Amino acid sequence: MWTAARRTSHSQILGINMELVSPFAAITASTLREGFPLDVRSLLRGLASIQPQALVRSGTDAGRLVLALVLIVSLCCLSWLQSVVDDWIEAYKTDRDMALLDLINFFIQCSGCKGVVSGEMFRNMQNSEIIRRMTEEFDEDSGDYPLTMAGPLWKKFKGSFCEFIAVLVRQCQYSIIYDEYLMDTVISLLTGLSDSQVRAFRHTSTLAAMKLMTALVNVALNLSINMDNTQRQYETERNKNVAKRANDRLELLLQKRKELQENQDEIENMMNAIFKGVFVHRYRDAIAEIRAITIEEIGMWMKLYSDAFLNDSYLKYVGWTMHDKQGEVRLKCLTALQGLYYNRELNTRLELFTSRFKDRIVSMTLDKEYDVAVQAIKLLTLVLHSTDEVLSPEDCESVYHLVYSAHRPVAIAAGEFLFKKLFSTREPEEEGAPKRRGRQSPNANLIKTTVFFFLESELHEHAAYLVDSLWESGADLLKDWECMTSLLLDDPVPGEEALTDRQETALIEIMLCTVRQAAECHPPVGRGTGKRVMTAKEKKTQLDDRTRMTELFAVTLPPLLAKYSIDTEKVTNLLQLPQFFDLDIYTTGRLEKHLEALLRQIREIVEKHTDTEVLEACSKTYHALCNEEFTIFNRVDIARSQLLDEMVDKFNRLLEDFLQEGEEPDDDDAYQVLSTLKRITAFHNAHDLSQWDLFSSNFKLLNTGIENGDMPEQIVVHALQCTHYVVLWYLAKVSEGSHRKEELVSLRKQMRMFCLMCQRYLTNVNTTVKEQAFTILCDVLLVFSHQMVSGGRPLITNSPSPLSLSQAFTILCDVLLVFSHQMDDEAAKIEALHKRRNLLAAYCKLIIYNVVEMNTGADIFKQYMRYYNDYGDIIKETMSKTRQIDKIQCAKTLILSLQQLFHEMLSELGTGFDRSSSAFCGIKELARRFSLTFGLDQVKTRDAIAMLHKDGIEFAFKEPSPQGEGNPPLHLAFLDILSEFSSKLMRQDKRTVHMYLERFMTFQMALQRDDCWLPLISYRNSLQAGGDDDTMSVVSGYSSRGSSVRSKKTKAATPTATVAAAKRKLPEGSSRTRVWNMQTPVMMPSPHLTSTMMRGPGDMREEAKRGRDDSYMGVYALPSDSQQHPHPHTLPQTPQLHQTPIDYNRRGTGLMEEDEEPIVEDVMMSSEGRMEDLNEGMDFDTMDIDLPPSKNRRERSELKPDYFDPGSIMDESVNGRPPGNTTSNCICHMHRKQQVYCEKLTYKPIN
Repeated sequence: MWTAARRTSHSQILGINMELVSPFAAITASTLREGFPLDVRSLLRGLASIQPQALVRSGTDAGRLVLALVLIVSLCCLSWLQSVVDDWIEAYKTDRDMALLDLINFFIQCSGCKGVVSGEMFRNMQNSEIIRRMTEEFDEDSGDYPLTMAGPLWKKFKGSFCEFIAVLVRQCQYSIIYDEYLMDTVISLLTGLSDSQVRAFRHTSTLAAMKLMTALVNVALNLSINMDNTQRQYETERNKNVAKRANDRLELLLQKRKELQENQDEIENMMNAIFKGVFVHRYRDAIAEIRAITIEEIGMWMKLYSDAFLNDSYLKYVGWTMHDKQGEVRLKCLTALQGLYYNRELNTRLELFTSRFKDRIVSMTLDKEYDVAVQAIKLLTLVLHSTDEVLSPEDCESVYHLVYSAHRPVAIAAGEFLFKKLFSTREPEEEGAPKRRGRQSPNANLIKTTVFFFLESELHEHAAYLVDSLWESGADLLKDWECMTSLLLDDPVPGEEALTDRQETALIEIMLCTVRQAAECHPPVGRGTGKRVMTAKEKKTQLDDRTRMTELFAVTLPPLLAKYSIDTEKVTNLLQLPQFFDLDIYTTGRLEKHLEALLRQIREIVEKHTDTEVLEACSKTYHALCNEEFTIFNRVDIARSQLLDEMVDKFNRLLEDFLQEGEEPDDDDAYQVLSTLKRITAFHNAHDLSQWDLFSSNFKLLNTGIENGDMPEQIVVHALQCTHYVVLWYLAKVSEGSHRKEELVSLRKQMRMFCLMCQRYLTNVNTTVKEQAFTILCDVLLVFSHQMVSGGRPLITNSPSPLSLSQAFTILCDVLLVFSHQMDDEAAKIEALHKRRNLLAAYCKLIIYNVVEMNTGADIFKQYMRYYNDYGDIIKETMSKTRQIDKIQCAKTLILSLQQLFHEMLSELGTGFDRSSSAFCGIKELARRFSLTFGLDQVKTRDAIAMLHKDGIEFAFKEPSPQGEGNPPLHLAFLDILSEFSSKLMRQDKRTVHMYLERFMTFQMALQRDDCWLPLISYRNSLQAGGDDDTMSVVSGYSSRGSSVRSKKTKAATPTATVAAAKRKLPEGSSRTRVWNMQTPVMMPSPHLTSTMMRGPGDMREEAKRGRDDSYMGVYALPSDSQQHPHPHTLPQTPQLHQTPIDYNRRGTGLMEEDEEPIVEDVMMSSEGRMEDLNEGMDFDTMDIDLPPSKNRRERSELKPDYFDPGSIMDESVNGRPPGNTTSNCICHMHRKQQVYCEKLTYKPIN
């Protein structure tokens, strides 16, 4: 309501007569009107001259309004709060009625109401009448009020508002708080406002009442402490000898204790009134924010004054509310309980509650709201910290597996729980004894426990996620690399069980993950939220960790490699460690001999292994060590060059013998060639081997394989890959800077030869070879496409023809895209699907980057429905990208894919097919899916849709009937498919398309009504629907260019004005000639490569379902009149939140089950009757107080509905709902009842 954007005059909101207000008040109102500018302190200095006592004594409404403004502005400056409260207390002592009236107006103003409570109203009207009068003042369009408004100022307002109440009670706790007038009046007012149907009143007053209750709890706690001290002093004085006893002091202490007891009773009466009058109703309010306030405050009461509030009578409300459907409320429950479980002294009082609600807390660790799940895990950690016997092993296991969660806060909280459960117990070290290191350190058993847990979890590929989860709570344990290497290298001591081979593999993997985490300081893939700027302390820790790990592993890595040199998995992980070293340590730490040992071990591993993963790890290690910035570069470069020289020489010798004419190579020769080629290919991936001229030897090998046809599969695969690396390294060399003409000519020649070789291998009988050739060919064509030029000229001139590539892909579609369901191994199925998705994505990128013609994508688009679950996301993304490049060509490709499927159906079923057959229905469903991809903006897709219909009509009448004249054309049934796109035509375009259709029709066709002519009839009907109203279509089409959301204050345009405006908006050249004489626009810049991550079938189905629903929404903009009077069947539906509801029908002898109540309160019911039901069976230790009738009576039946809260308007049927049923948090009035109340109260309901 008070937003700077609206610039609503605050004097109008508050109803101020500016002629009666002092100049400073005018400044205050102006300040509020401008939204509290930053120079508010200068304003406050001016307002400081206003004396609240003088304003109150003036007795005018203007004076009271100015004081209310002063109080509100004071909330923006906490330093001014104290003096304002002191001045108000002095004014209260002078004239309590007028001062109290100012405080009442303050609460009214803070609710955002413009009304003012006058002195006459205060004296002569009851609270219910005053609230009803204030309710009628809410006639603003906006439903905002101070507590819900955004911005830093209003956030500060909320905090200051709460602080004001606390300061007020604190300053009054020794005097006027006990006068039986101030607190009774305030509590009565807040209780009545909290029962209002106006959300602003209910929200603001509930917050004020709960903060008032918290302040009274602090007062009661102080009184309790003073009573205990007084009682102790009294007992001490009475126990003295008669001679030393001071009777006067005893009487004073007795009198003081009596006064404190009376004050305590009075405070308890106040708290009882607030609890029963506000809390027991509002903790089930329809608004989640209000429920959250109540739960947050009751948690504070139990924490502050546990002797009075920490019992089952109050804990039950928190337990019940943990089943709330709103995550915000559940979160407040958990944070409230955390404050209780944190104090171990309170654990004994929580035993019954824990046993009753433990299962609910454990289930909340899987809450759909991540914040709630995090706090639930933290609460269980506190429960575990307090007592280890409450949580069963099943409860703990349900938390353990969350360390592998993709949501990092959940995983870290679960890691803390796991660390406290499994690793909190350490072996005590004897004082004075030398610190044990390595295998004998206290961390040895804990590291073994980590390994055991990792293996038992059966998620062996997720060690990085386990380490990241434990990093914050157990970093010291995870960075004890000395102990880890000792467990791997040292022999076990007598009596100690050695690690098994599987455990050693797991330990090495965990050790690698900890090294990576310490060196990179960011979470693994899938958990990161973007790059985070590290603090100076974190950077220093990172440098220290890298130094320490380098010093340790530089010495221990060579013996580790020597010990596990034949184990592929262990060696692969160990070889990744040098990538995280600080290589300067080799020089500064005089560790050159250990570097030599490392290089020798890597060389031996390369010579021993032929596994691709091991060889690539060795290649990356050499690449990390061969850094020119470090002094060890020359030494490592020499070792690498020697190794590569030997491998290339060996390969050339073996290849010469292998390809020697007249001799049949044996398996041993093939194995030698393959193993050497594998090593060279792995190193060529990370190192430039251009100086060894590997292109000639590999091309010779590949050419021989084509000629003879008996080349082993793996040799061809690795030869293709190695040649691919040769071409790419050559391209990188040419692209770096100036290049000679000879180099460019040589590159083009190699490129042309290699592409032709890949094309030839596309027809190979071996599937693996075809996959490799196809993938490499797509990548090379993409890299050397027309978009990558040198000096303005393409790097290649003779690329493979798109037609041959498309034909090859068609073959691959038949062979590769058909998913084999005969595989029994699920892992094999997933791997095969992953390969096929990569092949499809490779070809789709060629389409997107215009390497091949866009119409070749028809072979892919027509498979959209058939392989929707496996490739639907890739095909849909390709359609989206092609539409961004060229909408018309994309539409022509879509219709071409449908035509191809139609031809295939005719060839399979013949010309007399049944249009209800599954094949025809499948094509029609695919057309419907294609139609949904065009979206709702008809203007953007106008030309594309028109061209689609043009091609479809021409195709339908292209082939005459084979049965002769008088029969329908051969492809006439295609019009039934084409009708799926009619809804995407603008209305004036429907007439144009219909006229184009009539060009192909004869007079006899228009008269036909046989079944074989039904496609033509239905298509014509789809074009004629709404086609006569041109002006409507123009309005709907062109209005979609702008925002469809209109201001609520905009007047509804008259029909005449609408039509006139529409006719003015008609574009020139919108005739039929314009539609059909469309030219293909210039190609847009090709988009970036997109990810083709696999999405689940469920997600795709949901997306398709949403698209289907959207397609039948109103495409055309409704007239303004229709927006003013919504159809009764279009009322918004209440969203169904999938949260486990609480079963309130349970009854038993357990904790707090005798008077369970629903979370959401039916706010239309009588408060008095509901209060009696709620308090029935409650055992409170407080007394009911009898406040003055004029201030305590509430007439809820006369209050008005809350039209400012769309979520709290309820259905009439809810009024009769049994109390045991669970209702939703957002309940709606019937539309008819809204109109009745609107006519009765002249409210403007918020739609």
